Amino acid sequence: FFEESCMESAITEPARDAFDRIFHPKSVAVIGVSASGYAFGTGILSSLKAIGFEGRLYAVNPKGGEYNGMKIYTGLSMIPEPIDLAVIAVPAERVPNALEECRRMGVAGVEILSAGFSEIGTEAGARLEQEIRDIASRGIRVVGPNCFGIYCPQSGLTLLPGPDLSRKSGPVGFVSQSGGMAIDFAHIGKWMGVGFSKMVSFGNGADLRETELLEYFGRDPETRVIAMYIEGVKDGKRFFSVLKDVAARKPVIVNKGGLTEAGSRAVESHTASMGGSKRIWEAVLRQAGAVQVGDLWEMAQTCLAFSLLPPRVYEHITVAGGGGALGVSACDQAELYGLNIPQLDPEITKAILEHLPRPGSSAKNPIDAANPFVGPQAYREVFLKAAGDQRVDAQILIQLLYHYKSLSSAMGLSSPKEIAPYRQLADEMKGVVDATGKPLMLVVPNIKQGVESMDIEEMIREARAIFLDRGIPVFDDLGHCLRALGHVSRYYALRRARGL
Repeated sequence: FFEESCMESAITEPARDAFDRIFHPKSVAVIGVSASGYAFGTGILSSLKAIGFEGRLYAVNPKGGEYNGMKIYTGLSMIPEPIDLAVIAVPAERVPNALEECRRMGVAGVEILSAGFSEIGTEAGARLEQEIRDIASRGIRVVGPNCFGIYCPQSGLTLLPGPDLSRKSGPVGFVSQSGGMAIDFAHIGKWMGVGFSKMVSFGNGADLRETELLEYFGRDPETRVIAMYIEGVKDGKRFFSVLKDVAARKPVIVNKGGLTEAGSRAVESHTASMGGSKRIWEAVLRQAGAVQVGDLWEMAQTCLAFSLLPPRVYEHITVAGGGGALGVSACDQAELYGLNIPQLDPEITKAILEHLPRPGSSAKNPIDAANPFVGPQAYREVFLKAAGDQRVDAQILIQLLYHYKSLSSAMGLSSPKEIAPYRQLADEMKGVVDATGKPLMLVVPNIKQGVESMDIEEMIREARAIFLDRGIPVFDDLGHCLRALGHVSRYYALRRARGL
């Protein structure tokens, strides 16, 4: 696993053309659409129509008929134009014949949603998957089987089931062995602010797998950040070689499933993969220069940071907000992630204190604003002056917006949104970033999560969207923010150390 190998790119010009037809198809055929009732084929066809797929859609079923006024063709040969991408959603035993027909008709790629192959642990399932592999080797690319397919916001391809995913493209490419992980990440990204270039759920990976997809994303100009959920790899030596090459050019964030004994058993029944040794995987990812994360949420938060923060090393930060204990927590957690909160120069401290409530405030760093109602103009001056310390690389604002609930109630108002100045605050913080060139992150904790506090949740979600619209990453927890920033800093520090 640790050996390096000289590897020529597997992404040849014909292969790039095939990938382009797969991710940006002009025509898609869904094989397995039922004229009545619900089936996976019907579901993915409905999702493609709902999300607004921009090409032409065709339904296929040997029985023919109609679905919602749409003609169902009895075979690919009956469709009046060439097909770029086919979606197969038929019982497992019928998949090889459907795939072979796609190959004969010149389809560039197929995603097989059907399950019932090697993951069920039977000889019959393994044999069917080998048939898929054999057909693919004769000239057609296959995603799956046992997968949720492809999500590409630009072209309007979506996962199963994903009719309401975002159509806004972004810099993150995601390769996932799990369909559930893929659809969950796509939904999280929509509100968290993680935009995707492309996402592939490859399931059992009979043909296209983690290594070739990683290589493709490494060369894809639409992808700046790569995230991966992996349960097992087919060729460890080649994967390490590709990972090391790609991670030298783009951040690669890896969530490796099945590192515990119980997890390894679970992935074997999930996608027929072997989990592998925890120590080996950690060493491999570290040597390759990849970023290892522990779960879906850490992966999403890390992708958000890599997407919105300038690509540089972050060593020294400032943290400001209402509450002294938050500052203490910031100092403790920052050290865990390789970050430092330096005491500011006395002259800067003095200048900051002029804009904070007295007594009770502290401006040495962390900056304790004494109460949660300090206004946007005051924070503008705080962060402008703190950025004057040449050591400061990034800044964090902690806003306890939930306190506006009690204040609005005391004032007889119907909603905390009426007085919480988060829109103006977002404008001021964007101005600080533009003026100083130093990125700023927002942390918005919410400890009031009872049903009586739904208006607080609404306010925080709206504030998140407003800050994200101004390019400022938002986190629910200070520790998550510091951890994500630490990942970004360590990645670029490693590249700098390696002269990359």
